[in-house]
Amino acid sequence: MRKIGILTSGGDCQGLNAAIRGIGKSLYTRFGRDVVLYGIRDGYRGLIEGIFQPMAVGDFSGILTLGGTILGTSRQPYKSLCRAEKTGAQVVESMKKTYARLGLDCLVILGGNGTHKTANLLSKEGLNIVTLPKTIDNDIWGTDITFGFSSAVEIATHVIDCIHTTATSHSRVFIVEIMGHKVGWLTLYAGIGGGADVILVPEMPYDTDEIVESLHRRNRSGKRFSILAVAEGAVSQDEAGLSPKELHSEQKKKKHPSVSYRLAEEIGRMTGQEIRVTVPGHIQRGGTPCPYDRVLATRFGTAAAELVAREKYGRMVAMRDNKIVSVPLEDVAGKLKKIPSGCELVSTARDIGVSFGCKI
Repeated sequence: MRKIGILTSGGDCQGLNAAIRGIGKSLYTRFGRDVVLYGIRDGYRGLIEGIFQPMAVGDFSGILTLGGTILGTSRQPYKSLCRAEKTGAQVVESMKKTYARLGLDCLVILGGNGTHKTANLLSKEGLNIVTLPKTIDNDIWGTDITFGFSSAVEIATHVIDCIHTTATSHSRVFIVEIMGHKVGWLTLYAGIGGGADVILVPEMPYDTDEIVESLHRRNRSGKRFSILAVAEGAVSQDEAGLSPKELHSEQKKKKHPSVSYRLAEEIGRMTGQEIRVTVPGHIQRGGTPCPYDRVLATRFGTAAAELVAREKYGRMVAMRDNKIVSVPLEDVAGKLKKIPSGCELVSTARDIGVSFGCKI
């Protein structure tokens, strides 16, 4: 009899339930009555506090198109688990006790970067772990794509599409703020897909003068409106050299809700144009998953079940060159997949006249 736990951790996104379904259906199809599945409630918190529920075959039906996660989720900061203090050690020990209490043969974890760091920690503590990469940011090392990303791109692109009509009608500059604190994949894809004129991402610090010059060029060519797709983590060239703590301090001094509002004030002052800001926020990771994410999450889920069946633990399911593979968890944890220098997609955007707010 195999006993398998499943948990979802970190921010929710589209495709989590499709992946849960893929895991559960595949394991029950493969093992029938020789497997027991437990859903760990509310992410690592459920593992810490021992909150779980047995999951029957029927629990995995009717959830393919549901957004969010039927298991609930939470954020448990990785730093708090790594501290030498007694509290951090107790938390990890509590997780291990729940794992042992259930008699688990493996714990399947669905999550993003922080989730994978904790998963790797648990793996090193002797737990059998298999993970799946989920995030709308597409920033997990070792996989070409994560589930949730394509659905978020569709939503963010739709927002830009809708802004186009009102921007054209009123001859205004619109800033659309896209999710992405540390990487700009979502902003890059949505910006190109939505026809943004300026795209600002964290990997390419911007110069406000360059942004303004690109707007002037559009005005001179007869374009009466402009749209900026701005990642929430975009930084200026002056800010790029600051530490995270220094950056947070500087941003607090400026008293703007986000980088987009600060840019709106600066650009408005420099151009005399009317600037409007739209922040779609959490709707980018809400709602039903797109068909691509449903398929991808299902593929990832069945691949995770295969790793469980083969007892290949300490690995993350991934996609590379359009093939489902697995990679060592320790190679993934703590790494970010950023937009690389010389990215082909950035070159594509520049070839059609998109500005990235910088000369290089």
